[in-house]
Amino acid sequence: MDRISVIRNVEEALAAFEAGECDLAELERRVRAILRAYATEFDGDLEAYRASGDDEIDGLVVLAPSRRAARERVRGLVDGAERAADLRFEVERVE
Repeated sequence: MDRISVIRNVEEALAAFEAGECDLAELERRVRAILRAYATEFDGDLEAYRASGDDEIDGLVVLAPSRRAARERVRGLVDGAERAADLRFEVERVE
């Protein structure tokens, strides 16, 4: 899915919400599904990786060209260099 498709799909979901065709919870579900599809069907050299482990990063999904790069991106999202070095986690490709 490309960015233009994502934007179009999000706009359609927002229009449905504004027209009263869905409530906020349904809008959030639609947008979350659109973003998940974008992240897991990403066109290009990047792939989606999900982190599992310490609470603050468990379930975090990042795009990266490799498993090693995904680990670095996850660490980069944690505040504080000392805390990032102490994290215990794994990353797996999202299928």
